[in-house]
Amino acid sequence: MKFSELELKKDLLSAIRKAGYEEPTPIQEQSIPVILEGKDMVGCAQTGTGKTAAFALPILQKLTVIKRAKTRALILTPTRELAIQIFDNFKKYGRYLHLRTVCLYGGARRGPQIGALRRGADIIVATPGRLLDFMGEELADLSSVELLVLDEADRMLDMGFLPDVTRIVESTPSERQTVMFSATMEKEVRKLADRMLREPVQIQVTPENEAADTVDQKLIFTSHEDKREVIVSLLTDEAVESAIVFTRTKHGADKLSRELKRRGIVSVAIHGDKTQGQRQDALNRFKSGKIKVMVATDVAARGLDIPKLSHVFNYDVPEEAGAYIHRIGRTGRAGESGIAITLCCEAERDALREVEELLEKPIPELQTQWSLPLERKTRKGRGHARHGRGGRRTGSQRRGKQRGNRTGAENRQGHVTQKQRAGGASGGSRRRRRREQGPRPMPNINNGRSERENVSDEFRGRGGYSGSYYGQGRGR
Repeated sequence: MKFSELELKKDLLSAIRKAGYEEPTPIQEQSIPVILEGKDMVGCAQTGTGKTAAFALPILQKLTVIKRAKTRALILTPTRELAIQIFDNFKKYGRYLHLRTVCLYGGARRGPQIGALRRGADIIVATPGRLLDFMGEELADLSSVELLVLDEADRMLDMGFLPDVTRIVESTPSERQTVMFSATMEKEVRKLADRMLREPVQIQVTPENEAADTVDQKLIFTSHEDKREVIVSLLTDEAVESAIVFTRTKHGADKLSRELKRRGIVSVAIHGDKTQGQRQDALNRFKSGKIKVMVATDVAARGLDIPKLSHVFNYDVPEEAGAYIHRIGRTGRAGESGIAITLCCEAERDALREVEELLEKPIPELQTQWSLPLERKTRKGRGHARHGRGGRRTGSQRRGKQRGNRTGAENRQGHVTQKQRAGGASGGSRRRRRREQGPRPMPNINNGRSERENVSDEFRGRGGYSGSYYGQGRGR
């Protein structure tokens, strides 16, 4: 099929040809007619398949049919980089149309964005936080929005944006068309779709949560201490033309980038603590080929289109299995082949198990001189885990278990327990003491994770504080 068969305007077809495209991708071929018909839609497709054009083209077409001097289309996206990329796509495809598109995101000066809003915006592309700020100051009016797009919906849930997204959606007219796109479609996303969409058409061009076939995936079991040696060895291979190295934390990204520089490998680091100018400068240098290695947190895993990226390295296994799909989706795009290599230490085997359950297949192992004979964990967390490098319990571990069994037997036989020796209080006295002491402070439930990660857990049902019941850990 050709774009000309999708009943798009001549101005749009000219812009598409100028961008170098002739045939729509499967997600575009199926989504564009549905959106043009005015139906709500949920689209699921792998990264790199053209999801942005799948909603940008029909939105531009619909807005040019009847022109009004108000904001009529709103696209919500989780990250600044993705907002800028979507904005650039609207400019590219709408180059021959007289429509104004405004991009709103945090980490940048407010003045230019406020000026753009005051001049008028037919289309707003925004991250939730900055948009809510402008709505609170009555700078952004959503009362005339006809088309709403939630892009990367699962990521917005992961990042704890559900309350913000809900407030924004409630500020739009109920009689609107809503479209939701994501590379993964989990249960939480489906629940969100049920709440915000009306009888949506579901389009799924590939099995959900499946990695692209164009990406050759490999796994290296190694120790945490040897990961630096492994990554340096991999990055100095002549086959690596350009690479993104993903870390779990911002501190870890900066630390690894400094270590690579010390080893003679020039890289740039990109994460949420960088200013928008720093992040954009790093991306531009990387995309232009001036620097061939970028160290990043998952902020770079979504939506970024980096041409001809040869390799993706997971220095840390991602905590969220869905993030793995998005990470490796940076390579192997638009029919090109790519390689994704994941480094896994013993402490990360639980996260690896979840990734492989999502893929529904094990990742093939790659042996190096730093490889360890670790084994994959089973779902119940027993049977495959080895104790140390030899896979055997130490003598102290065996004796500890025996002592624990003997103590349990003694207690069942009526021996005095430690609690009784300490003079344990009765239930009534404990309750009286609690009333006298007042309410107890809520325990720290971060489990070593950031506050935003725990906020997202509330919606994902994986621990964190929810209602009056807390302290469940990660609940995996």
